Amino acid sequence: MQMQNNAIAKYKSIITLTLVCFSLLIISGCQSNDSEQNKVTKITFWHGINPPENRDIFNKLLEKFNQSHENIQVEAIYNGQPDEQIPKIISSVVAEKPPDLLWYVPQLTGELVKLEAIIPLKDWLDNSPIKAEIDPAMFETMELNGNIWSVPFATNNAAMFYRPSLFKAAGIDRLPETWDELEKVAKQLTKDTDGDGRIDRYGLFLSVGKGEWTVFVWLPFIYSAGGEIVRDNRANLNNPGAIKALEFGTKLVKNKVAILSAPERGYELDEFLKGKVGMQITGPWTLAQLKQTNVDYGVFPLPKLEKKAAVVGGENLFVFKTTPERERASKEFLEYILGEEFQTEWALKTGYLPINLKARSNERYQEFVAKNPVLQVFIDQMEWARSRPIVPGYTRLSENLGRAIEESLLQNKTPETALNEAQKRIESNR
Repeated sequence: MQMQNNAIAKYKSIITLTLVCFSLLIISGCQSNDSEQNKVTKITFWHGINPPENRDIFNKLLEKFNQSHENIQVEAIYNGQPDEQIPKIISSVVAEKPPDLLWYVPQLTGELVKLEAIIPLKDWLDNSPIKAEIDPAMFETMELNGNIWSVPFATNNAAMFYRPSLFKAAGIDRLPETWDELEKVAKQLTKDTDGDGRIDRYGLFLSVGKGEWTVFVWLPFIYSAGGEIVRDNRANLNNPGAIKALEFGTKLVKNKVAILSAPERGYELDEFLKGKVGMQITGPWTLAQLKQTNVDYGVFPLPKLEKKAAVVGGENLFVFKTTPERERASKEFLEYILGEEFQTEWALKTGYLPINLKARSNERYQEFVAKNPVLQVFIDQMEWARSRPIVPGYTRLSENLGRAIEESLLQNKTPETALNEAQKRIESNR
């Protein structure tokens, strides 16, 4: 009986071993098939591209990439506007489920580095031929503490738009190049057109508010006056250049040759289009809107005090820490975005400036500029354009500078007082 039991047990062991081996072969076979299928690396791209027409343009260019790269498939996900995106980005990092790529303003760099959420790109870019094709003005937006953490998607800057017909009617035959000349022209444009004792047209439209747009359009004036809002990676708001810039703005408002926007609405063109103002600061993204109105317009560089100044706009791309395969695929997609083909098509269809030097000089884009000569102003300004600071805590810095600008222009406080208080707020929260 014992021998029989042993035989049965041995038989069962053989059967079990056979089944295990068979199962392993099946699993091995399945893994082999999965491996074949998994040669396609899928990556996600979060963005906030607007308006919807631009999203359509991007999706078509993305489709081109996916069709020509059988081993990589990129899924683009619209993630809302900047304020909506931040909670989603942070949550994805905390949950260890971030996107592979993120489209966002480079001022987020410091926070993402602090969270250890993104990979450095310096070694990859140093070994890529695409590096030589990137506009040198963009590198300031890419760097923090000696490393490169993002690459540019596209760029722009702001300049002074004006109404040539109003200039002609006011007898202005020379575009202003300095702050003094800008003030003089603003005075000439300001007019009571119907004789009722009230101003109907102001020379200049100035942005006000605590938001990033206000900082974006005022920072060139601070830079032009020799100001630096960050020094040694720390806030430096109460500097002579910033004081001079805000004193100039408050002077224009006090003398009633400039009118302020509604808070946080400095990008709206309504007053400019109605002829209620002769000049307004905005960028090339407005060209399509202006063309549809049939309103006359021209563009000239931002006037200077001590030196020419402009601020680089646009978004950069970040690569999140995921897996080696997905990170490699993300870098390959970056090569496409940075390349001449994508940059040319994006610029031609959206009005953004190409960050690729070959795209900027190729025949198709040069023909486009010839048909839209105002673009040359923005291209020229890229030679002296600078980035907004790339530092941890930039959001707090920007909010406090915006608040100081608002308090100065509304004449509640002197620029020096407003900037000093902004500096103290930042230091107290350190």
